[in-house]
Amino acid sequence: MKAVRFHEHGGPAVLRYEDAPDPDLVAGEVLVRVRACALNHLDLWERCGLPRVQIPMPHISGSDVAGDVVSAAAPSVTYGRRVMLQPGISCGRCAECLSGRDNECVHYEVLGYRNHAGGYAEFVKVPVQNLIPIPDEIDYVQAAAFPLTFLTAWHMLITRAKLKRGEDVLVLAAGSGVGQAAVQIAFLHGARVFATAGSDQKLERARALGAYEVIHHHTQDIAEEIKRLTNRRGVDVVIEHVGESTWPKSVRSLARGGRLVTCGATTGAAGSLDLAALFSKQLTILGSYMGTKGELMRAARFFFAGQLKPVVDRRYPLADAAAAQQRLEDSGQFGKIVLEVP
Repeated sequence: MKAVRFHEHGGPAVLRYEDAPDPDLVAGEVLVRVRACALNHLDLWERCGLPRVQIPMPHISGSDVAGDVVSAAAPSVTYGRRVMLQPGISCGRCAECLSGRDNECVHYEVLGYRNHAGGYAEFVKVPVQNLIPIPDEIDYVQAAAFPLTFLTAWHMLITRAKLKRGEDVLVLAAGSGVGQAAVQIAFLHGARVFATAGSDQKLERARALGAYEVIHHHTQDIAEEIKRLTNRRGVDVVIEHVGESTWPKSVRSLARGGRLVTCGATTGAAGSLDLAALFSKQLTILGSYMGTKGELMRAARFFFAGQLKPVVDRRYPLADAAAAQQRLEDSGQFGKIVLEVP
């Protein structure tokens, strides 16, 4: 098969469009013909290299995949079925998996990360339980743009923060995959959404997705703007995934009893915390990682009904994965960048 792989860590130039071995199925696995694969920041970190993380070489990235079932080593699988893939892979046997908390499985892995080749290829294999059939009216590009970021945002808002109708929510970096998903999910659940972005064009697009007020995070102080817009109260929930550069302002934006949920640290992992403010304002800091298969199935119902719509920034052919990753690295996108596989 054709695939985009890297044989060493480095910049986008290390990505090679080349021949790679076809996946070999074992019991319980399904082979999917990839039609589209969306990018995530995880792809960049894999390519650049992560401290204390061993990436197998040569490596095929790609966690967000849509395509067609072409082969299976599992019963009751319909060949030709159009599917998107749950990007989280777990053992399916441990107490956490059997309790519906598969993202807490000790063997939990993300497709295309360490132990499972991803979707930058013509074919990818996954466990049969990771298949999610998609309706005929949902195209492959939209389907590939949905799973990881909407699952992550759903888990952050609904499961971890326990968002209530009428609450105020601040979403950092609304132009990112998680950001655009979080704005939509919070709006769908009756929250008043405040969103940040780094350009006037992105701010307007955030408004179109449901943001009540927007903040230019390069020219305005996020915390001061939130205080002004909420009559000095602050917000009930902050969706934080930027990290070091925004962390202090995110914490300062919280109202008394507020919850900050973080799923990433794109600008760095260092973040200080005023413990006096933490206990006196009774704040809650919550970590969040991916989400469960059940959560993705629930979110997908709103996707299939047209109530959640992943924003696709730009499409590239698979062979141009280096250019696609460069756009993501430059933060030029609003929404998801998607590779199409001919």
